[in-house]
Amino acid sequence: MPRKQKQSPLRPPSKPRAVAEEKAPAPRPSRARGRAPAAEPERLQKVLARVGIGSRRQIEEWVAEGRIQVNGEPACPGQKIGPGDRVKLNGKLVPIKFGARAPRVLLYHKPEGEIVSREDPEGRPTVFERLPMLRRGRWLAIGRLDFNTSGLLLFTDDGALANRLMHPRYGLDREYAVRLLGELGPEQIESLTVGVALADGTAKFNTLRDDGGEGANHWYRVTISEGRNREVRRMFEAVGLTVSRLMRVRYGPVELPPRLKRGMYMELPEADACRLAGVPAPRRSANERERAAKPPKLRRTVRR
Repeated sequence: MPRKQKQSPLRPPSKPRAVAEEKAPAPRPSRARGRAPAAEPERLQKVLARVGIGSRRQIEEWVAEGRIQVNGEPACPGQKIGPGDRVKLNGKLVPIKFGARAPRVLLYHKPEGEIVSREDPEGRPTVFERLPMLRRGRWLAIGRLDFNTSGLLLFTDDGALANRLMHPRYGLDREYAVRLLGELGPEQIESLTVGVALADGTAKFNTLRDDGGEGANHWYRVTISEGRNREVRRMFEAVGLTVSRLMRVRYGPVELPPRLKRGMYMELPEADACRLAGVPAPRRSANERERAAKPPKLRRTVRR
């Protein structure tokens, strides 16, 4: 009997211990009628990041450069805005919304030979040329993969979620399958897991597992909690070995689905995207829930 494929690429959360406790009665819904309470003012960079204009750090830089205006005046660092404020970026009005919104997350199987940048002076193909168009906002890459590295690359239209998944304080693991020209010895393994000196500081793998191999090639699985430029490759070079192939297979709780082939993308189900962002999923009708329960569609990318 064929095995049933896992529909979601998001790892299930660990189940907390069951604790017997008395449940408080649910509060009765208010019968008061009238207007909904006005939305509280929020920090400018938080609101703009939520609609996918850019990351919070980028928005703070734009404020410092004078590229953002609020109600016709240059924005100030830490400024708060409300529903009645008009915000412009480079003179163009930004449509802003207040309140919770379900983020969108794409899983893309990046092939070798593409760069994670919107533009390239050398004219090389970029991953953004492969993605579907958004009606508002833009896709933000969660981390990077270098030109010769393949595997899982995540995108979102939510700047707050991008920050949550990339910020070092969250310490999310990135897992890679690595093919080496040669085999690691005990001393090299110890160096890689204790720490090797690189030009930009010490680096180490959280885990390192031998996955076997044939001939001159040998495969390993490694996990690391940061994403410095070409870090995995440079770590192996520091112990005298060359990486002949590098592929990311997991980013935090999101795994690269086996059926997602190179050059294809799929959208994470809404419930999983909300769980990843730590926000409640919006209420949906029965028909919408039924559609959401179907396996995500795989789509072949087409360069625009």
